[in-house]
Amino acid sequence: MSRFVAEIADLLPALVACRHDLHAHPELAYAEHRTAGIVADTLREIGCEVTTGVGGTGVVGVLVNGSSDRRIALRADMDALPMEEATGLRYRSRNVGIFHGCGHDGHTTMLLGAARHLARTRHFDGSVAFVFQPAEEGQAGAKAMVEAGLFERFPADRVFALHNWPGLPLGHAATRPGPIMAAADRFEVRISGRGGHAAEPHLASQVLGAASRIVLAFDAVPSRRLAPTEKAVLSVTKMSGGTAHNVLPSQATIVGTVRSFSEAVQDRIEAVMRTVAAGIAAETETTIELDYLRYYPATINDPEAAEIALAAARRVGLVAETAAEAAFTSEDFAYMLQARPGAYLWLGQGGGANRAPLHHPAYDFVDDVIGHGVGWFTALVEDRTSAQAAE
Repeated sequence: MSRFVAEIADLLPALVACRHDLHAHPELAYAEHRTAGIVADTLREIGCEVTTGVGGTGVVGVLVNGSSDRRIALRADMDALPMEEATGLRYRSRNVGIFHGCGHDGHTTMLLGAARHLARTRHFDGSVAFVFQPAEEGQAGAKAMVEAGLFERFPADRVFALHNWPGLPLGHAATRPGPIMAAADRFEVRISGRGGHAAEPHLASQVLGAASRIVLAFDAVPSRRLAPTEKAVLSVTKMSGGTAHNVLPSQATIVGTVRSFSEAVQDRIEAVMRTVAAGIAAETETTIELDYLRYYPATINDPEAAEIALAAARRVGLVAETAAEAAFTSEDFAYMLQARPGAYLWLGQGGGANRAPLHHPAYDFVDDVIGHGVGWFTALVEDRTSAQAAE
């Protein structure tokens, strides 16, 4: 990785130890007190002006060098997942039912490493806001930080973040202009009607029949009710109803998610789902209620910032390429990109049959990626706060 290899080599053992410690002590959304404490102490130690409690348990450290007014923000997420770990690692989670199954322990470590490196080299002219965000896993910590005045209190011209990506080879990076991650919507359908004896279906409502028809109809929405040029995923993930083999239930529930890349597609899918539900309710003599929650918007990269992100990756020796497609997974960094131009990068950590994917009980962040992330964050700061970056 060009000169960055030698410059950060002495930092790596301590960073790996930090990552393992964070992995062993995972914390859920808005409860990242220990993690936030480690982050704040580290930032103070290296000379940052530190603010805690931003948007809950968020931490922001600001490092200033020189006299220019160029400003950049770098973000890492800190929270873990509510799931059991099955890695067998010596540094496996000590907190029952909580696990860093998405690599946020690695993201936090890489940004701390970049802060430490920039503090000692001072190869930049301007200010850097190191943003450590709580509650990325479905609890909208980025939105909470933005609503708490993140960019008013810590101004930034652009904001950048990354995510480890098991689908990319180690040493590779990718992003793209425009959509990079999908909007995430959650839906719940509640079906109610007359219950009864299974031997007398003519006296009862078709509650489970309605539920079955809804599942099949919803499955066809993306392929048959959207234009072929549009992309979306609708997945039913939970269906429940009934208590015994000889009882026709009076209630059933269907739960799932929708992923898409524009508000127009979200509007279309929600409208079709409501129309389908109303039609099936009328045909089956049931009452059907649909709750539709849009909890994360699509993550949309600023085109210029996406090119900046790729250039920084190349400068530290990564194989950087424009991603051909966006991912249908979601990311609440979307809220920060709605507030400021910026970009989100995928950082390869290898794949293959022996590498568990994100959110898998056997997943573990790859320590060899730490230097890549430190280098990328550092290059972004040095590139965007140099004299040549003046606008």
